[in-house]
Amino acid sequence: MLLLAACAELGFVRPAQDLEFELSGRIAVTYRDEAASGNIAWRHGVHDDELLLSSPFGQGIARFVRLRDVVTLTTSEGRDASAPDAEELSERLLGFRIPLAGLADWVRGREAPAPAPTRVRRDAEGRLAELEQSGWRIEYLEYAGSRPARMRLGYPGLELRLAIFEWK
Repeated sequence: MLLLAACAELGFVRPAQDLEFELSGRIAVTYRDEAASGNIAWRHGVHDDELLLSSPFGQGIARFVRLRDVVTLTTSEGRDASAPDAEELSERLLGFRIPLAGLADWVRGREAPAPAPTRVRRDAEGRLAELEQSGWRIEYLEYAGSRPARMRLGYPGLELRLAIFEWK
């Protein structure tokens, strides 16, 4: 799997402008019979995103850059591709889906604007505990105050686990 074979360095290349949030943490991927883990760093703005995936040792794996309606994915091997949909693009180049469109809301503990979720369950404090939206099942395993700290995202044949360590 690409996550284990990465060797090149990838870093943020876009200036940090009009940010809604910046986060860093760990990501684990289980896809079919394969599993891998690494680091995630993400800058999210209203009209753009830059998301970096790296190995546990900090070697770059992939960089997603969204500018309005176009997502470009650059891999550590220098492969570069663009598409309007990050999920299809990541599945084609990395072998698994990254739900960039909904993820910006889900990591903040809220539903994405569309389509309407098919299931919502809240905890005793009114925070999201579970959400089903856009074919994904999101479980909120732990919060740090009002922000999610650990999440599990499921899609048929795929599980992403996200631990967020730092918010800016």
